[in-house]
Amino acid sequence: MKNRHIASFKVSAIGLGCMNLSHAYGTPVSAEQAERVLLTALDQGVTFFDTAALYGFGANETLLGKVLKPHRQKFTLASKCGMQGVDPGDGKLVRVIDGRPETIKKTCEDALRRLQTDVIDLYYLHRWDKKVPIEDSVGALSDLVRQGKIQAVGLSEVSAQTLRIAHAVHPIAAVQTEYSLWTRNPEIALLQACRELGSAFVAFSPVARGFLCGEPIDIERLDAKDIRRSMPRFAPDNFAANQKLLPGYHALAREAACSPAQLALAWLLHKADHIIPIPGTTSVAHLCDDLGAVDVNLDAALLMRLEALINQNTVAGNRYNAQANSEVDTEVFGV
Repeated sequence: MKNRHIASFKVSAIGLGCMNLSHAYGTPVSAEQAERVLLTALDQGVTFFDTAALYGFGANETLLGKVLKPHRQKFTLASKCGMQGVDPGDGKLVRVIDGRPETIKKTCEDALRRLQTDVIDLYYLHRWDKKVPIEDSVGALSDLVRQGKIQAVGLSEVSAQTLRIAHAVHPIAAVQTEYSLWTRNPEIALLQACRELGSAFVAFSPVARGFLCGEPIDIERLDAKDIRRSMPRFAPDNFAANQKLLPGYHALAREAACSPAQLALAWLLHKADHIIPIPGTTSVAHLCDDLGAVDVNLDAALLMRLEALINQNTVAGNRYNAQANSEVDTEVFGV
């Protein structure tokens, strides 16, 4: 496995986003299957694992703590605060964005316990709580660094401007945002800001929530709790339009002698050396296929054709619905 860097950490060029194992795409996989995926990733050279308090409302952190504790010295551990499950009083947890310093510190204590570790290597603010100055939330994370509970501070789904404000309070080791061929917003300003400040860029949903994986998605058969049901790009009309991009995309993958998923990941790895994609999967076979992207070489001509085929002008539909869009702080093309 090739390596890249986040602050002082040397991590695998492709990490593992662990959300899929517990959250967001329907019924979670069995504990046994989740363990197989995590241990196979470790065995295949993955040294960067990403989780969050939100995922399964703590269940994903608990899973990683149980499975990976014996191997803790072999990998860099990232988790997130600022968005978690809260019981409003009826016993049913709801997702809440809360970036108050006291909440961040409490969430970190809970995460350390669930993850069965003394320190979290990289701790992100999952969403900027716009009711709280970003300086206050990052200040709380800075306190956690001084206390030795986390080693580095990250942000998720923020604009270049917010990154710069936060970085003035405490160095931001990494920014995590959706980035793939069909979500190009980071190219507006954030990628360059990360490079200038020395922040790694961690790309989530790098294979476009499965769209670029090569296996057909039947939107009518998605689980009732699958988050793609609320995403405009998977709405019937938009999805039908987007599917017209796939024959050309699959042809480019064949030309590059790689799988469709590998093509999407290799594109990210070729874009800049401070980009680290973190695909998620519940399948050992898909995991191994994803990791093969580190050995895929793409020439400049193929990269140009790929970017001309799939970009912000050729994809139908926004990445988020109106509610989700209101919760992020990112630049958007055409606005």
